[in-house]
Amino acid sequence: MATRMKLKLKTVFVLYFMVSLLGLIYALMQLGQRCDCTEHDLPKDRTISRLRGELHRLQEQMRKSEATKQPLKQAAKLSPPTIFVITPTYARLVQKAELTRLSQTFLHVPQLHWIVVEDSPHKTPLVTDLLVKSGLTYTHLHMPTAKDRKLQEGDPNWLKPRGVEQRNEGLRWLREDRRAQPGGDTQEGVIYFADDDNTYSLQVFEEMRSTQRVSVWPVGLVGGMKYEKPVVEGGKVVRFHTGWRPSRPFPMDMAGFAVSLKLVMANPEACFDGEAPMGFLESSLLQGLVTMDELEPKADNCSKVLVWHTRTEKPKMKREEALQAQGIGSDPAVEV
Repeated sequence: MATRMKLKLKTVFVLYFMVSLLGLIYALMQLGQRCDCTEHDLPKDRTISRLRGELHRLQEQMRKSEATKQPLKQAAKLSPPTIFVITPTYARLVQKAELTRLSQTFLHVPQLHWIVVEDSPHKTPLVTDLLVKSGLTYTHLHMPTAKDRKLQEGDPNWLKPRGVEQRNEGLRWLREDRRAQPGGDTQEGVIYFADDDNTYSLQVFEEMRSTQRVSVWPVGLVGGMKYEKPVVEGGKVVRFHTGWRPSRPFPMDMAGFAVSLKLVMANPEACFDGEAPMGFLESSLLQGLVTMDELEPKADNCSKVLVWHTRTEKPKMKREEALQAQGIGSDPAVEV
């Protein structure tokens, strides 16, 4: 009986050992086999795919939302009023140099429209080409000065007012162009008369941009003085610091003021008077637009000079003339 029990236990032990051994061998064999986990991965892949789709949908919604908000942001951020700069110009040796310097100053001024008016019976190729290449928004006009109003060789600059017809032509075009546009009569904007030989700080354009009627500031190197300027007390212009006829209605240089576009549109007859006495040209325009009390002082209450009445020296051409007399002068086809 005892012997039979020993045999049964031994048999059970051997069977257990064999089964364990076979299980171990099978497990070792499976380690070297690739596992087909497709069935287990399918639920996980579906989840990832669904999450990716949801993410893509949310991104599209965000993009559409931003696209909708963008025009609203742009509408909220109003563009600054346009500065319309009227520049009279005439043919001379330094004309291209003057206009090049001026145009490259204007390139740094946002929202600027340059109105160039030639003192000529037609538009010249020099000015046309310069404007095309300038990179600026511009309008090119021409208006010749009447012969009886033209300065003759040797005449002093102050003898007759210059640029009258050209500035008035710029005003005429501006009025007609604005009226042709919807709401043009009430459009915000500023008009500035910038001669081509002056020197301008960029700051003066930002100062004038908020003009409501007529804004004013000092001008350097003008009237035989270091500067001329409006004198400001209590935020109002009360008189002018000038060395010549301070009793004039507006004893200012052309470079020392800017006018609201709306004010010019509301006063269609306002213009420069070519028959005005010497020094009264600026007053001939401003008298019909504003009173001294309404002037808006800029440039830190007219305490800073931001524009200078500079003049380019007339080039001396004695050597050029001598070479031309010998038939070996500079090539006239080279544009200077």
